[in-house]
Amino acid sequence: MNRIYLDWNATAPLRPEARAAMLEAMEIVGNPSSVHAEGRAAKSALERAREDVAAALGAEGADVIFTSGATESAALILGGRDLACSPVEHAAVTAWCRAELTSDSMGRVTVPDPAGTTLQLANAETGVIQDLPEGLAASDLTQAFGKIPFSFNWLGIQAGFVSAHKLGGPRGIGALVVRRGTEVEARIKGGGQEQGRRAGTENLIGIMGFAAAAKAAQNDLDQGIGEKVSQIRDSLMAALESGAEMVTFPGRESRRLPNTLSILTPGWRGETQVMQMDLAGFAVSAGSACSSGKVRPSSVLTAMGIAPERAGDAIRVSIGPTTDDRDVARFADAWLAAHDRWRQRNEQRETAGRV
Repeated sequence: MNRIYLDWNATAPLRPEARAAMLEAMEIVGNPSSVHAEGRAAKSALERAREDVAAALGAEGADVIFTSGATESAALILGGRDLACSPVEHAAVTAWCRAELTSDSMGRVTVPDPAGTTLQLANAETGVIQDLPEGLAASDLTQAFGKIPFSFNWLGIQAGFVSAHKLGGPRGIGALVVRRGTEVEARIKGGGQEQGRRAGTENLIGIMGFAAAAKAAQNDLDQGIGEKVSQIRDSLMAALESGAEMVTFPGRESRRLPNTLSILTPGWRGETQVMQMDLAGFAVSAGSACSSGKVRPSSVLTAMGIAPERAGDAIRVSIGPTTDDRDVARFADAWLAAHDRWRQRNEQRETAGRV
């Protein structure tokens, strides 16, 4: 059975460009902090990669701090700042802020005090894209990076953070990008790497893979890949809607990432759907990968006004540049068949209960 991967928002498959760059990095011997020829070669490769990541982000190289991923970056910029946020944020953000802002039924968040707030650019579960206000303290750019065009310098925010593996780079590497003059207190202290803001010998293999993936993702955007991905996502939505009367798609009224579809069927548990689709050869999720294994309703969907007992009935399909129409057509057939079996069992139980 050929499996079909439809969980790109959890981790995108490694891009061949990233793999090639990582193999190249493995041949670089020196430590970027060393002053000999080998160290200078490593430092040169590191700074070229920094410039490439910065260019893809629409930022300046000097403003990019490499970290182990978006979770560490969030802790680095949010820790100790007492910022407000909304429950639609990833847990790596809500762990550091006051989740007191509200979302409307379409997943949009109103920000009364930008300088005291962190707000994501795009949501991992629904794909809803936020309008970031000028002067925002920080933004989780992780899901948006490589999927929609944006420029950090144009967003008017003070800081943003990303992870490489969401756009086809390696796991375990990410970045914090900050506007010039923004204070960042080091939480990992030591040798003074990353301009004294994140100590530890830089992960050159991961960084070079990250840079190559970022360049490739930017090239995809320049080639209009987002429109193709959006059309495939919408064809899946139409197929499911035509075959299942009760299905809804949280966030569909809002501007969304082109690759993301939240699918909610009242009464059909998301975990059950994920297992059934897995057995049928499809990788999907019941929400954010970092929370999908926990038995609790989605905070994103409950923040949008969906009842807690229904918020656990959703799954997420997220696709990528290599997903094609046949992949989603096969998924639609499998999901609709499973949906029919679930509906028939419910009808049989209801009939038995009336006897």
